[in-house]
Amino acid sequence: MLVEHNMHLVMDLAERIVALNFGEVLASGTAAEVAAHAEVISSYL
Repeated sequence: MLVEHNMHLVMDLAERIVALNFGEVLASGTAAEVAAHAEVISSYL
């Protein structure tokens, strides 16, 4: 498990990602799936 706010680092390292925003799950899946999620983009990318 890795807890990190640097999404570019996380996407390079992790096979599976769960993106949280204020304790709520925004998206989970592969780096490509999470990176394509609109709420993840607006919150972290």
